[in-house]
Amino acid sequence: MSRILIVEDERLVRESMAVFLGLHYEVLTASDGGEGLDAALRERPALVILDIGLPTLDGIEVCRRLRERGFDAPILFLTSHDQEVDKLTGFSVGGDDYIVKPVSLPLLQARIHAALRRAAATPAAYEEVHGWGPVRVNFTTHEVLVAGEVVTLSAKEMDLLRYMVRRRGVLLTREALLADVWHYDAEVSSRTVDTHVLNLRRKLKDGGDGVSYILTVRGKGYKFVG
Repeated sequence: MSRILIVEDERLVRESMAVFLGLHYEVLTASDGGEGLDAALRERPALVILDIGLPTLDGIEVCRRLRERGFDAPILFLTSHDQEVDKLTGFSVGGDDYIVKPVSLPLLQARIHAALRRAAATPAAYEEVHGWGPVRVNFTTHEVLVAGEVVTLSAKEMDLLRYMVRRRGVLLTREALLADVWHYDAEVSSRTVDTHVLNLRRKLKDGGDGVSYILTVRGKGYKFVG
């Protein structure tokens, strides 16, 4: 049974959707944007139903942050305003569909079914073998070559590199790296993140030919551009 997350601040709307959809899916709920963001990243549901007009963080911002953190499951927006600006903004930050309130529950179920079917038929947005500059890395076999020579990365260095590669071009804050790579381990600090990035650069000879693919964004974090 697929797990879905409903993020909706109106209690009656949220509960009615949860009861109806609970006949077909495992349903999680959240009542504001911050709670919904945390739940989506923690539980990794197969689909998110996201109201646009949420307290704490609005639905547009929640969607934007989820996509920046590599969350690739379908996101369906709920909106009270049948306006083109809502639709365009929602699609521009990575939304997959939208439904105008008041919600028709059978229509909602049909949209969810279609979105899950499309997601199941769509191949992953990344490949397990990547190359940039002198580097070739296979994330399935954990083989890394730099200018044709074998380089050994620790398990955590490989996790960090995989995370960065799959989010090519996205600003990765230290907080995001701590949450998603180290899962907020009590023994880990932002200094640990910096040390691992430094080790990656050294082992991959990043910047050695005058070109760097792991960029530092001063005061914010890092960005992979390979």
